[in-house]
Amino acid sequence: MIRYGNRRSRLGIAVASAITAIAGATAQSAELEEVTIVGSVADARILPGSGSVIDNEQMTIEFANDINQLLKTVPGVYIREEDGYGLRPNIGIRGATSERASKVTLMEDGVMIAPAPYSNPAAYYFPTTLRMHTTEVVKGAPLLRYGPQTTGGVINMVSTPIPDAFGGRVNLRYGQNAEADLLASVGGKRNGFGFLLETAQRRSDGFKDIDGGDRDSGYDIQDYVFKLGWEGDRQSLLFKAQYSDETSDETYLGLTDRDFARDENRRYGLSAIDQMNNEHEGYSLTYRLALTDTVDLTAIAYRNNFSRNWFKLSGGGSLVSAANAGDADAQAVLDGTRDISGLSYKNNSRDYTSEGVDLNLDIDLGEHQLALGGRLHQDDMDRFQPVDIYDQIDGQLVQTGTVLPTGGDNRLEDAEAMTFWAVDTWQISDALKLNLALRYEDVESSRRQYGDVDRMTAPSVRGNDSAEWLPGASFTYALSDSWQVLGGVHRGFSPLGGGARENEDAETSVNYEAGVRYSGAMFLEAIAFYSDFENKSENCSNASPCSNGATSGAFVTGEAEISGVEMQLGTSLNVGGLNMPVDAMYTYTQAEVSGNNESLGFADGDRLASVPENVFSLRFGLESDMGWNNYAVVKYIDDMCVNIGCNNVASNFAETEELLVIDYISRYALNDDAVVFLKVDNLLDEQSIVSRQPDGARPNRPRTASVGVQWSF
Repeated sequence: MIRYGNRRSRLGIAVASAITAIAGATAQSAELEEVTIVGSVADARILPGSGSVIDNEQMTIEFANDINQLLKTVPGVYIREEDGYGLRPNIGIRGATSERASKVTLMEDGVMIAPAPYSNPAAYYFPTTLRMHTTEVVKGAPLLRYGPQTTGGVINMVSTPIPDAFGGRVNLRYGQNAEADLLASVGGKRNGFGFLLETAQRRSDGFKDIDGGDRDSGYDIQDYVFKLGWEGDRQSLLFKAQYSDETSDETYLGLTDRDFARDENRRYGLSAIDQMNNEHEGYSLTYRLALTDTVDLTAIAYRNNFSRNWFKLSGGGSLVSAANAGDADAQAVLDGTRDISGLSYKNNSRDYTSEGVDLNLDIDLGEHQLALGGRLHQDDMDRFQPVDIYDQIDGQLVQTGTVLPTGGDNRLEDAEAMTFWAVDTWQISDALKLNLALRYEDVESSRRQYGDVDRMTAPSVRGNDSAEWLPGASFTYALSDSWQVLGGVHRGFSPLGGGARENEDAETSVNYEAGVRYSGAMFLEAIAFYSDFENKSENCSNASPCSNGATSGAFVTGEAEISGVEMQLGTSLNVGGLNMPVDAMYTYTQAEVSGNNESLGFADGDRLASVPENVFSLRFGLESDMGWNNYAVVKYIDDMCVNIGCNNVASNFAETEELLVIDYISRYALNDDAVVFLKVDNLLDEQSIVSRQPDGARPNRPRTASVGVQWSF
């Protein structure tokens, strides 16, 4: 095992080598641009693997502010909603299940963006979708260029680029529940220098009504970005700084099924004081150099700091479960009509750091396009979580004491990782393109848990080391100018995180895909996928308890198989002088335990948690020459298991409910620079139990109408 000190030495050697190469370079221009992993929609349709791009046109038309709603239009992606606004998404891709998006590699401009991608990857922070320019998704063997999560897929959020000429924009939306979104930016380039200033401001009173008071259930978010860039004849440098803070009156406490049926948007008074407060700072420096006519170097240094305190009721799920089982006393406590003492409200306070350096060489050898590189990374989490004790008296909460943190509420977790990759895209013939990839992940993780508040005594310690070689190969073959077949296989890997023990193995899998594409007057794609897990695991958290009930660490569930089919269609029709764009997507998935595991109580054929069997979306529009355009987005998602094996359990509370939602957008162009719009989310006002985790039934957002303007200058 290579220790971090040696890793830093190797990084120094790599940087020194890069500087030496720079000194003697005779190169072409290196453009100042954001880091992308796919590029355009057209690029996604010829990948030697599978991928999607939600382009700026779609994000602008839909005034995208919720990542969940955007990704519901991407094949192979599973969404489990939680708060109705997408503040803390649960995203799964193919074999990667959706617990707090911890099994998916999340990036912003090519930089890993989860709070601690190796030790604590759960996405309690997610970039403000409102300020994003495009969103990219890569699946299959090509994702081995990225990581550490390499089973299902990678998502890269691409932020607003520095404009080529001085200009800016102001986008504003206001709607029901006092929802308001503002996106404003200004920037430009001159004499090789460029800058961008941008802010996203979001607020809402929330759509849920809290018993016994006038407290809101909404949020306030401020997000600021500054970019400064320089580009010369053969090199460029881009500095990016980002700061955001959020206050959201969100809770883990859901509803009983009976109360959900009466009023989906109710919240119990026990959750009235629950609140999330967080701050995020992100810094990155991207250097590009054209070393020669055929060799380009990209180096990215990055650091992200994230601090959060989600103050909320602990153990509310036991009250909901008891009330669901018919316990009248538990229901009375939830209703606020029965006094109770000793309620625990935990300051779920954690500080995260994530930092590293990423080096990559792109080499053009004609028929071969090589990407060679590596990354040194470290991240950590500091958890110090006191618990405030309250009594409920006559429906009011009264604080009676505080318990200082020890044990699981007082611990440090960290991870150090060294990664190398080599990718060769080989154009063997005009028809055949082969992609060969090899990735190496070497990860050390540890936990130090303290029995005293001051951390003066020796902590209990656990740790885990894992090192994996991850090969992959994929291809495309053109049968004609319009038809193309593709296929691939790769080894997937998911590190266990900072809470893993020495004898636990990281999640690994072998993943296959094969499909066909047609490009002509329309685009058609059908891809079958199959993931075979040697040791499927779940990442446990309070937000997504594992199937064994654990709320920290990892739970290895054994062998599993996830298979399915993704299909998509895109075209544009002309009907009576109207342009009618149409995009449809369907995903079928079967996710099951693949062998009896008596020690864990799992049987062959048990459904895995958080994977819907059917997902469907349809986007279509009517665009006229008069500048009045109308669009509808239809999204369907099937029910999901809350825990493994819901298909073999006689319970009304083991699954979520299916959901069909239609969004409507009407836009009118006042001139070339200004558009006014009307947007109605959930036009038919359909609400279902979209989640039962962590503590009861939770709804999607109800029908919400808003108006707005988009102006550029």
